[in-house]
Amino acid sequence: MPADPVKDKLAVIALGGNSIRDKGQRGTVAEQFANTRRSMKPIVELLEREYNFILTHGNGPQVGDLMLQSELSKEEVPETPLGVADAMTCGSMGYMIEQCLQNTMIRRKIWRHIVTIPAQIIVDRNDPAMENPSKPIGPFYTKEQADELIADRGWVVREDANRGYRRYVASPYPIDIVEKDAINHLLDDGYLLITGGGGGIPVYYEEDGTIEGVDCVIDKDLASMKLAIAVGARMLIIITGVPQVTLHFGTPEEKPLSRITLAQARHYFQQGEFPAGSMGPKMMAAIEFIQAHPQNRVIITDVDNLVDAVEGNAGTQIVAY
Repeated sequence: MPADPVKDKLAVIALGGNSIRDKGQRGTVAEQFANTRRSMKPIVELLEREYNFILTHGNGPQVGDLMLQSELSKEEVPETPLGVADAMTCGSMGYMIEQCLQNTMIRRKIWRHIVTIPAQIIVDRNDPAMENPSKPIGPFYTKEQADELIADRGWVVREDANRGYRRYVASPYPIDIVEKDAINHLLDDGYLLITGGGGGIPVYYEEDGTIEGVDCVIDKDLASMKLAIAVGARMLIIITGVPQVTLHFGTPEEKPLSRITLAQARHYFQQGEFPAGSMGPKMMAAIEFIQAHPQNRVIITDVDNLVDAVEGNAGTQIVAY
């Protein structure tokens, strides 16, 4: 199958939480801006190398903070539904990323127009995941704090990949993107896009075809995969907190993976190598994206190794064969 030079240099880049809010930080606006500014430097370097991209981002800590604020102030102001909080973070975090990207381009003396789109993502309201909260949001808690939150607020609070305890909410599978035609038109007009933030705004179709919101959070890596397929991108780049995917993570037998095929990725995933609360959704997104087209590839790495990983010299590369 012949290569398409335009699609081959089009990527969807999914920024992980560490790109915007480092573990251990309070998550102040100043801290998040500083982290985002740092993360934009290698992304602009990709622009200088004539790559084109759509940026997506996580929102777990941020939407969790909004929900906590709503819970603590519910006696004074109306509560904010989770679906609306998703939309709020699409706008607020999109603004932050957009401005940091603009300023980095200005300093590097290059320019591309950027637009942030709060994307509505279609889910199935009867998805069994709606009854099985699996997506962590908000800050980390101790075991004692977790027990209090379960008893006092009725939250689902579980351990998150041995890092502490977090609130869990429903996370249905993303099916389609309402704004995909507009996104493709803007790409054709040369815009850089920030969209699908936090997995997008979860919505479903009513029987009459109208759209209704639903209170849940969509995994941003799965939503990014759907977005990459919708625009015909050949690269899905997942930025996380580690430079490479590893087998037997956190054990003496830990083994980094530089390059794996679709068959290997499926095997490791089925063997339970990648926990649901961390690398699992990333590998699921990778597998579905590679299956969609044999020329597709997925890169999983941290922001510091982004440019080298795109050039094939760092990170974990996942390819068809």
